[in-house]
Amino acid sequence: MVVSPAPRLEGAYRLADKRRLGFAEYGRPDGRVVFWFHGTPGSSRQIAPSARRAARRLGLRLIALERPGIGASTPHCYANIAAWADDVAEIADRLGIGRFACVGLSDGGPYVLACAARCRTRVVGGAILGGVAPAVGAEAIGGGLVGVTRRFAPLLEQLRGVGGRALHPTVRLALPLRSLLFDAYIAISPEGDRRVFRVPEMRAMFLDDIVRGTRRYAAAPLLDLVLFHRDWGFLVSEVTVPIRLWHGDADNIVPLAHAEHLASLLPHVELRIRPGESHLAGMAAADEIFDALLQLWDDSVSRDAPTRTRFHELSSRAAFTPRRP
Repeated sequence: MVVSPAPRLEGAYRLADKRRLGFAEYGRPDGRVVFWFHGTPGSSRQIAPSARRAARRLGLRLIALERPGIGASTPHCYANIAAWADDVAEIADRLGIGRFACVGLSDGGPYVLACAARCRTRVVGGAILGGVAPAVGAEAIGGGLVGVTRRFAPLLEQLRGVGGRALHPTVRLALPLRSLLFDAYIAISPEGDRRVFRVPEMRAMFLDDIVRGTRRYAAAPLLDLVLFHRDWGFLVSEVTVPIRLWHGDADNIVPLAHAEHLASLLPHVELRIRPGESHLAGMAAADEIFDALLQLWDDSVSRDAPTRTRFHELSSRAAFTPRRP
């Protein structure tokens, strides 16, 4: 199955503690860096072909990172969502990247906010597409899939190791039926999402992502749920980096109320509601999303310069293990 354009480069970054984080790069190698955080389930190929083309056209270096337990990323349960930002900062250091932007689809949204909270002098802006809001703590809101699973949070904590390992063989056994299962999911999806899935290259992208993302592991969806039901490790209301939200008003997985709640908490935010669209509304807004991030990047020139970062002196071979697509 070929999805065009293919990643320019993909492989796994090796972290200081010997874990690996899988990645795929799109766009231009010398462009402004945008880290892309996939949804759940998903991996580094969960990027719409239109977004891949837009990255190259706009001169962006788009780096999609795989969270622990999917793709080439070593299974690992963080203490909280904020800890993800430490891995992103380490990768940025090793690649000699100073400032960057972040995009998160669905369950990738909280990880954008984590980077904005922990790396606020480096993150020029964040874009969240159909993202979830906190489910616990002072800033919590109910509703949506995360709200439904909240009652099972203690069980998820207990099963995260065994359950994560059991997911992989189950998913691999179901792969021969992936097309039929995908069609069944489309059949029960809202009309807005069905419009997305009807585009042949979008269907091919999702199927390709499932196959490649589950070659080694499939624990990330469970680990995401575990972390969503813990304290995130930061307050959304204390995120000072500019954030842009895109959300469909017919989203049945993450209700619009989540985006409105985030917008009420964030001090520098714009919420762009897509009428009649469902959970995958942001997948069709690549140009709008990247244009907004580039504008934030230009605006950041007038802000204070970021704190100087001490980059690790590592060779490319030590920093990551690439493989050509």
